[in-house]
Formats: sequence, C-alpha cells, structure tokens
Amino acid sequence: MAKVLVTGGAGYIGSHTVLALVESGYEVVVYDNLSTGLARSVLPPARLVVGDLADTRLLGELMAAEGFSAVLHFAGSIVVPESVTHPLKYYLNNTNKTTSLIHLAISHAIPHFIFSSTAAVYGMPDTSLIDESAPTAPINPYGRTKLMSEWVLEDAGAAHPDFSFIILRYFNVAGADPLGRVGQSTPDATHLIKVAAQAALGLRPELRIFGTDYPTPDGTCIRDYIHVTDLAAAHVLALGHLERGQGSGIFNCGYGHGYSVREIIQAMQVHCAVDFPVIEAERRAGDPPALVADSARIKAVMGWEPQYNDLALITRSAYDWEQKLALR
Repeated sequence: MAKVLVTGGAGYIGSHTVLALVESGYEVVVYDNLSTGLARSVLPPARLVVGDLADTRLLGELMAAEGFSAVLHFAGSIVVPESVTHPLKYYLNNTNKTTSLIHLAISHAIPHFIFSSTAAVYGMPDTSLIDESAPTAPINPYGRTKLMSEWVLEDAGAAHPDFSFIILRYFNVAGADPLGRVGQSTPDATHLIKVAAQAALGLRPELRIFGTDYPTPDGTCIRDYIHVTDLAAAHVLALGHLERGQGSGIFNCGYGHGYSVREIIQAMQVHCAVDFPVIEAERRAGDPPALVADSARIKAVMGWEPQYNDLALITRSAYDWEQKLALR
C-alpha cells in the first residue's frame, strides 16, 4: 500500500481527496496548519500532522520518516479579492511555500507531485470553452501565484527526470460528500454555492451579487461548477497516471458548461423553497466574466468520467452539509 502526503488535507478539497485516496487503498498522512482546515475533517485511518509549510525542519523529518511515494499539494490561500488587497500573503503562501515543498520532495526522492492549481491562470480568455493550450494571463495575484508555482514544477521536472507531476486546474468547486462525511466547513468561505446555502438557512442575512453588468446573458459572472467528489476522483486518477510512468502534464477539471450567479441563486431557492434576500453590489476586483472548462484531455488521457454533473445534486449536497453544520 503506497503512502502519500497530502498538504492542506484538512481543508475542503483536500479532505474529500483524502477520503477518495483511502477508499482507493492508499495510506494517507495529512500535513495542515489548520488555519482554515479543521482537524475533524481528517477522518481515520488518515493521520493528521499539524504543521506549517514554512516549518521545513518538521516537514523534512516527516518525509524522511514516512517514505512517501507522492505529495498532493492543496495548502494555500484562495480568495481572489483578498489576493488583490494582500498580494504578499499570496506570494508567500502560494509560491514561496510551494517552491520550498517541491525542493523538499525532490531532496527526499519523492517521485510524484500533484498540484492544486486554478482556472484563474487563464485570466480573461477570449474563447467560450477553455482548453489547456489557452494563453495563461492571470488578472489577479491569486492566479499569478498559482501560475508561478506551475512554472516551478515544470522547471523542476525538466531538471530532475525522476520527478514527475500533474497540475490540475480547477474551475469552481462546489457541493459536499454525498454520504455527508465531509464538506466545506470554513465559516467565512466565499464560495457562491456555500454562501447561497447559508442564506437559504438564514445563517446570512442576504446574498450579494458582485456585478450585474458583465458581458453575459444576464449580466452576472458565469462559472463551471464541478462537484468536489468528482474532483477528488480526478486526483486519484492523476496519481495512478504518474505511478504507471505515463508522464507529467496539465489538465483542466470542469464539466464544460457554466452557470451564472443568478442561475445558481435560482437553483438554491428552488431546492430550498426559500426566497432569501439578494442584494446587487459593485463588481469585485479580479473577477473575469466567464470561465468554462474544456476537459477533453483528462477524459481522454485518464478516463475521468464525472458522476455528479448535476446542478440540483450539487446544490442539494451543499445545502444538506450546511444544515448538518448548523446542527452541531
């Protein structure tokens, strides 16, 4: 049974991927500073080690002791507007610490690395469907810090033939584990579907639409929403791809169709039969009008077949998880 290190595995996407890895037979050690993740999200038999990526001594000792065959790297800062107002935090957390982690992995002869990247690296593309060959021109520090980390991985892989990597560019991740084991638990998360679920439950006084004058059919931003469990499955496939020696690569993770902010709100209101207050506000800094994935490559190369490509299912699972959190 291969042993893998998952940084940020107590967070939203990381915790779902840990479940998928365990169910696929991997031994998993999570390394997380719990700044946004929760210890209770790391379910046994996965083990949690509390530490920051900046603590290279602790992390190096862990790598030396455990003999990992792969690193799956989720730890980082992810809020686009915050990256605009606090860019140095993002360069430190997303680029500097990732570079240090890659260096440690290579130093300890860990052969495989899977990196949590983002569609934000594409910036404001001029195509309706974005594939991996689209120009990378991020418009905010969050996207730039992720793209810089991608470059570090590519250069490290070129210099070290025994080190292979997969970069997964996420589009908008939503929903929760269908069995209700884990979900998006960060109290102040900014994910639209989570915020809509909280508004539907009365946990927020209203939901704000940031910008209604975008060049889209209803004036609000369009995003490709991928269920977190389908994204977790993509990571397991990516790890198997590397283990079989099939080479490094970059892959989009999305469904290939988008929904506007207004459509997401309507879907949540229909599911909950609650007409919660919606306030129109000014645009946020760093938000492109539309981001929709062309995921043909990951389907063709890895055989990825989404199981939860259904907006009603995504919103329902998010709402059910938020309701569960409210009862704790």
